[in-house]
Amino acid sequence: MSVNVVMPKLGESITEGTILEWKKQVGDMIDRDETLLEISTDKVDSEVPSPAKGKVIEILFKVNDVVPVGEIIARIGNDSDKVVDDSSKFNETNDKVEKNDTTNLDREEKNKPIVKENKHMSSRFYSPLVKAIAKKENITLSELDSIHGTGLNGRVNKDDILGYLKSRLDIPVKEEVFEENIEDNKYELVNKLEPMGHVRKMISKHMKASRDTSVHVYSTSEVDVTEIVLHRNKFKESFKNKYNVPLTYTPFIIDAVVKAIHEYPLINACLEGDNIKYNQNINIGVAVALPDDNLIVPVIKRSEEFNFLGLARATDDLAVRARGGNLAPQEAQGSTFTVTNPGIFGSLFGMGIINQPNVGLLSVGAIHKRPVVKETKYGDLIVSRSMMYLTLAYDHRIIDGAYGTRFLSKVKDLLENFNLDEIKI
Repeated sequence: MSVNVVMPKLGESITEGTILEWKKQVGDMIDRDETLLEISTDKVDSEVPSPAKGKVIEILFKVNDVVPVGEIIARIGNDSDKVVDDSSKFNETNDKVEKNDTTNLDREEKNKPIVKENKHMSSRFYSPLVKAIAKKENITLSELDSIHGTGLNGRVNKDDILGYLKSRLDIPVKEEVFEENIEDNKYELVNKLEPMGHVRKMISKHMKASRDTSVHVYSTSEVDVTEIVLHRNKFKESFKNKYNVPLTYTPFIIDAVVKAIHEYPLINACLEGDNIKYNQNINIGVAVALPDDNLIVPVIKRSEEFNFLGLARATDDLAVRARGGNLAPQEAQGSTFTVTNPGIFGSLFGMGIINQPNVGLLSVGAIHKRPVVKETKYGDLIVSRSMMYLTLAYDHRIIDGAYGTRFLSKVKDLLENFNLDEIKI
């Protein structure tokens, strides 16, 4: 019985991937977890391992094809299985094609990897990640064509363009910027009607499907994080110097969430049909905003096994590699609960859409100093405190308001009484 290889999902907003290179041919033997192919998105380049040991009996897409997430791209069978007779046509690597062979140009034209530039059109293929880097760094298409590529058939890969940027002369770019639609990045008030792009359509469908699947309910708590703010401001420099990782508020929040989930495990569950599946491990997805305004959710697997320093290192490492497009596919999969932080952009609080198949999502608001009434033995006093809103979205199909609110209250209590002695500095 054959095993299907599917295009992996490399992030919440990733809906498709581009095949860069097949490492194995039809008829080749392959071990489990051995690299079968390389793929690319506008966020990451990644190797796809074989899910089983056996023989490659069918390849369904060729190099440069753009394939939707979840689509079957190859099949692995037993040594005795027959290969699909015509599958070799999908395995075009151009190794034997001359550089100026027009069939190669025709094939690339058909797959539309070409990006518009007013005065220059390129017949060279560039992966979505390379295109995203070039766009961010204002590299013209003609300039990109001049970069020597070390990838398959001279393709420019991420290391090539990053190496070029390091040695690039700092000359103001006066030509057209490398981007697919220059007008898309002009922020101005105009009357116009334009169709949604493919990626935005897929995000729209994903969000709508989540709202149609989960019965969203929201609870909000106001949290006094004054002691955490004071502690962080006092020790952030020494923490950075000692551990080489920034001291942010994110590990405080994740630490509290993990501890609260131990008391309220239903928040960490998911639905499979009419069954509730409880998850032994707590895999926290942390939403990361990318430079191109997209979103990816890397996952801290088995977060219950981390101490505070481990959570700080894990969140920083995943965020840095997410923004640099260096996440492996499995690092953006398998979350059991998600934390998102619109507060870093100034939002007072947010009401997020649950990240399927999770049943809970915690939205973190901005920290502001506000006058707060405190009860003391001398009577009520108005004091200045650092306050933050937490909003929990939960699936009402399995979580009622009382349970969800008790979980949120536990997170609030853990943050307001955080054991700062846990942070060794």
